[in-house]
Amino acid sequence: MILYPAIDIRGGRAVRLIQGDYEREIAYDADPTVAARRWVDDGAEYLHVVDLDGARTGEPANLEQVARIAAVVDVPLQLGGGLRDAEAIAAAFDAGAERVVLGTAALSDPAFLQAVLERYAERVVVSVDARGGKVALRGWTDESELDAAETVISLAERGVTRIVFTTVELDGTMEGPGIKQLRSVAGRLTESSGDTKLIASGGVGDLSDLRTLACLAPSVVDGVIVGRALYEQRFSVKRARSVLERD
Repeated sequence: MILYPAIDIRGGRAVRLIQGDYEREIAYDADPTVAARRWVDDGAEYLHVVDLDGARTGEPANLEQVARIAAVVDVPLQLGGGLRDAEAIAAAFDAGAERVVLGTAALSDPAFLQAVLERYAERVVVSVDARGGKVALRGWTDESELDAAETVISLAERGVTRIVFTTVELDGTMEGPGIKQLRSVAGRLTESSGDTKLIASGGVGDLSDLRTLACLAPSVVDGVIVGRALYEQRFSVKRARSVLERD
């Protein structure tokens, strides 16, 4: 299972939001490249970068910071936040992203998603952010009537090969991941016998959470995004990787 240290950028800084609430922000690094170097120096093989300003406004706002991160580390980045048209996606790749993470546009415009998949294939990841079992959109600021589990299955059937599944209520809390819901979604993906993988996100607070995730449908859940727990030194990247690789 791959560990994805998170770097959420808002106003040019590395921050974390509690439960997706823009009014509950914790600032960590004034320069996001500091966080990137720290995680990579400790053994990170991939980074998960989110443009929080872009997610809220609908267009990229921190691509300069993304390019700076890509220039100082030698691991791939997956980038999300505000990537809602072809031009924004192309700009994300130009800035140094290896993968793009799509949310609102992918879920609200099937034709757009299909066109992007045809062009970029496995470099496209879709984010399903679940709050109360329903999908949250536009940087988690809007609710929808889309069932989160049904949405995951639908995306898999349409050819999405990797999905970030976030339990919004737990994100940034370090109270433990939403195992029950994640297990249900993973089980349904297994039954569909497709090749779609899940990246779990939200709530990880200690190594026991990672051990639980490592045992959860490993053929389907192949990654986990961790942010606040790393910033607050609950554990190191090196130790987390050891646990995810079953010590």
